[in-house]
Amino acid sequence: MRRVEHVLLFYGLTCLLVVLDVPGGPIPVLLVAAAAVYPYLRSVARSELWRAGALRAALPGMVGRWAVFSVLAMAGVAMFDREHLFDLPREQPWLWAAILILYPLLSVYPQELLFRAFLLHRYAPIFGDGRGAAAASAAAFGFAHLIFGNVLAVLLTVGGGWLFARRYQQSRSLVVVSVEHALYGITIFTVGLGRLFYHGAGG
Repeated sequence: MRRVEHVLLFYGLTCLLVVLDVPGGPIPVLLVAAAAVYPYLRSVARSELWRAGALRAALPGMVGRWAVFSVLAMAGVAMFDREHLFDLPREQPWLWAAILILYPLLSVYPQELLFRAFLLHRYAPIFGDGRGAAAASAAAFGFAHLIFGNVLAVLLTVGGGWLFARRYQQSRSLVVVSVEHALYGITIFTVGLGRLFYHGAGG
C-alpha cells in the first residue's frame, strides 16, 4: 500500500500537473504538499527539520563542489549558449534579486521537505536508508521536473537529487541540504540556465 502511495504522490501528481497545466505554476502545489507532510515529519524527524549546527562541518565540502559546478555551468553556457550568459542579472536585475531571496524559502525548503525528509523517512520500509533510497529520491526529484518541458532540467535534477539525498542522509539536517540546493539553484538562475526551470519553458 505504501508503494502505491509513493507512486501516486511522486509520479501521479506530476503527471496530473503536466496534463492540467495548473495556473500559477508548481509553487502553490509544492507549498500545499509541503504543508501537508510537515505534521508527519514533526512526529518522525523533528530534530532533522532544522539542525543548523550540522552546517559548519558540511560547508567546506559543499562549497568546493558547488564552485566546480558553477565554473563548469558558466563555461558551458559561454560555449554553447553565449547570448544567455548572465541574462537574468543583466536584463532583469530586480527579478534576479527577488529569486535570490525568495527561491530558498518558497521553493528549496519545501522541495527538501518532500523529496528528501518525507520520501526518505516515509518510504524507508521500501527503499531502505542507503543508496537505494537516495536513488529513489533522485528519480522522483528528476521526474517532477518534467513539468518544465525539457530534458536538460530532468537530467540536472536527477544528478542534484542524488547529491542532495546523500547529503541529507549524511547530515540529517534539512538546513544543510537546503543551503546546498539553494547554492546550485542560484548558480543556475545566474549563469543563464534559469529559463530551463521556468514553468512552461518548453512551450
